[in-house]
Amino acid sequence: MLNSPKPPQFAKAKLSPLPVQTSSCCNNDACTAEPEIETVPDTGERYSWLVDGMDCAACARKVENAVKQLADVQRVQVLFATQKLMVTAGSDIRPQVEKAVKAAGYNLRNSTAPAPKTSSLKENLPLILLIVMMALSWGLEQFNHPFGNMAFIATTLVGLWPIARQAVRLIRSGNWFAIETLMSVAAIGALFIGATAEAAMVLLLFLIGERLESYAASRARRGVSALMALKPEVATRIRNGERETVALGDLRPGDVIEVAAGGRLPADGRLLTPFASFDESALTGESIPVERQQDEKVPAGSTSVDRLVQLEVISEPGDSAIDRILRLIEEADERRAPIERFIDRFSRIYTPIIMGIALLAAVIPPLFFGQSWDEWIYKGLALLLIGCPCALVISTPAAITSGLAAAARRGALIKGGAALERLGKIQHIAFDKTGTLTAGKPQVTTIKVQGELSENALLALAAAVEQGSSHPLAQAIVREAQSRELTLPTASAHRALAGIGVEATINGETLLLSAPGKLAENVLDATWHQRITQLEAEGQTVITVVQQNRLLGVIALRDTLRRDAKQAVADLQKIGVQSVMLTGDNPRAAAAIAQELGMDYRASLLPADKVSAVNELNARSSLAMVGDGINDAPAMKAATIGIAMGSGTDVALETADAALTHNRLTELAGMINLARATHNNIRQNITIALGLKGIFLITTLLGITGLWLAVLADSGATALVTANALRLLRKKS
Repeated sequence: MLNSPKPPQFAKAKLSPLPVQTSSCCNNDACTAEPEIETVPDTGERYSWLVDGMDCAACARKVENAVKQLADVQRVQVLFATQKLMVTAGSDIRPQVEKAVKAAGYNLRNSTAPAPKTSSLKENLPLILLIVMMALSWGLEQFNHPFGNMAFIATTLVGLWPIARQAVRLIRSGNWFAIETLMSVAAIGALFIGATAEAAMVLLLFLIGERLESYAASRARRGVSALMALKPEVATRIRNGERETVALGDLRPGDVIEVAAGGRLPADGRLLTPFASFDESALTGESIPVERQQDEKVPAGSTSVDRLVQLEVISEPGDSAIDRILRLIEEADERRAPIERFIDRFSRIYTPIIMGIALLAAVIPPLFFGQSWDEWIYKGLALLLIGCPCALVISTPAAITSGLAAAARRGALIKGGAALERLGKIQHIAFDKTGTLTAGKPQVTTIKVQGELSENALLALAAAVEQGSSHPLAQAIVREAQSRELTLPTASAHRALAGIGVEATINGETLLLSAPGKLAENVLDATWHQRITQLEAEGQTVITVVQQNRLLGVIALRDTLRRDAKQAVADLQKIGVQSVMLTGDNPRAAAAIAQELGMDYRASLLPADKVSAVNELNARSSLAMVGDGINDAPAMKAATIGIAMGSGTDVALETADAALTHNRLTELAGMINLARATHNNIRQNITIALGLKGIFLITTLLGITGLWLAVLADSGATALVTANALRLLRKKS
C-alpha cells in the first residue's frame, strides 16, 4: 500500500538544480587508550583529543593559540561543537600539547575516556560565594562605611583570584589581552581609586556570564550525543544459524544481522528479508515509511516499521549513514570561523591603550615637566577608572539579555548573543517540509468511490482492515473514521501481502488495500487511472480499496500544511526575507506544498544535498535553516543560523541556534525584527559607553573633572546603557 521509492530527482523550480555532493566518510575506528593517531601523507602525524572546560568559541581560539606556540606543530584545529582538538605534527608531541593546554586552563582526554563528572554545587560554588559576599558587603555598607568598604575589597579579591590566575595562564600561552585580562585590569583599577563596590560588581557580572555560556555550550553538545544514540550500542549477528550479541565496532561488511520490529539499524545494510517497510525520516525527511524489497540498501538509523528483518552489513565501522551526518556537522563547524566575543576582540586594543594613557599621565608630567606627583598620580588613577569597562562590559550583554528575554516571551528560544546577532542579518530562510511547514502526519484528504457506495461506507471498510496496524497511513485512515464516528464492520483473517498491501475478510468477502501500481491490470480502467494520476500529481498518496478483484474506490492522503505556514511566509516577505523549501520528500509532494505557499523548493535531498543547497544560498546572502529532523542538523550547522521547531527531534533542537518552542512559524518574522533591534541597541550602547569615556578622558587630562566625576561618568554610562537595553523588553514586533 506504499509508494515504491523513486530515483531522486530535482524539482523544476525557480532555483537552478543543486549538485549532489558525496561527502567523505568519518573514520570512527575503535580507539586505543592513547589518543587517536592518523597518518597524514607528507605532513606528519595527526593526533586528536577531547577538550574539557571550553565555554565559548573564544575558548577554542585560546586553546589553538596555546598549542601553536609549540615547536614542530604543523596544524592546529579545535572543533568547538564536538570539543575536538586536532593537531598535525612532524613528531610525537602529545605530552607537550597536553602540558600547554593544561597551562592555558583546560584539560584534555582521549575519545574513549568519559567526561569528568562534577556536581552542580561544586561548579557554581565560586559564583554562589561571590553573590553571598556581595550581599553581605552591601548590607555592611548601609550601616558602617569603613566595614562595608573592607567587605567589598575582600569580595573583589575573592572574585578576582580565579580570573587573574586564568589571565596569567593565558598570557603565558600567548593570549595577552583576553577578556580575563580586561576584567583583572578593571577590578584592580577600581580598587586603586576606591571604587570597591563597582570592582566587585564587574567580577560578579562576568562570572554570571561565564556560567551561562558554559550551560549553553553543554546544551548544544547534547545534540551530537543524541545523534550518536541513533545507533544502538549492540547488534544481533547471525553466524551458522546461531544468534549472538556483538558490539557495534565488531560488525564487518558481509555479517548478517537481525533487527526486530521497531528497532534501529546499527549499520548500513542490504535487505535479505523479501519485503519490509522502514521509517527513514531521521535521515531523509521522507514523511511516509519507505517500502524496501529484497537486496535494496537501507541506511543505518532507519527503523523497521512492522516486522523482524535480516540484513547484510555493507558499511565499515564508523562509515555508516549516521557517521556521515556527524561528519557533515563537523565539516560545517570547520568552515565557520570561530565567533569571538566583541569585548574580547576590542580589549586587544582598548586595554593596552587605556593602561598606556594612564601610565603616561601619571609619570611623564612629574618626570619631564616638574609637575606634582600626587596630582598626576591622581589623574592617572582617574583615567584608570574612566578606562574601567563596566559600562562597555554591560552594554552588550544587557541588550542581548533583554533581546533573549523578549524572544522567549514570544515563544522563541535563541541560544546566546552570537546567534541573536546572526539572526538579525538574515535575508533568506530555507525550510524543511515535513514537520516544519507541514504537520508531519498524513491525513485523509480525498475519498472517491465507485458506484453507489458512500464515502463513509468505503472509509469504514478500509478502517476495519487497517485497525490495529502501526503503519502511519493505516493510522491516518483509522483516525479519520473515528473523527467521523463511523461504526466499523468486523474484519478477520488479516494478512499482510509482501510488496502489495494488506487484506482481510469482511462479511465473507476479501477486501484488499493496496497502492495502485500493485493491482492487476484489469482492476483500474482509463478513467480511474486518470483520477489517480491527478491525485498523485497533487502530491497525495493514493490507496485503492478492492473487493473480490473489483474496485470500490480510492482514499488519498497527504501531509497537510501547518495553519500558520502561509502567514509566516507572507510576514517574512514583508520584511524583505525570501523563503525556499529544502526537503527529502518526493518532488510531487514538495511541488504541491510549495505552490500553495508561493515559494521556491528543492526535493529528494539527502543530508549532503541539503548542505550543498545551504552553502550555495548562504554564499549569496545570510541564510537561516528551519527544520525539525535529524536529517536537517548538518544543514542547520552549515547555515548562518539554524532554527528548530519545538516539536522536532532532540538532535535538531540541540544542534540549532534557535528554536520555536510553541511551533509558531509566524514568530520567525518577529524574531528577525527583534534581532535587528537588538543589534541597533548594542551599537547605541557601545556609542554611549565609549563616547562618555572619551569625553571624560579629555576633561580629566585638562584638569576640568576629577575623580568623583570619573566615578559618575562610569556609573552614569552603566545606568544609561542598562536603561536603553531594557527598552527591548517592551518591543511588540
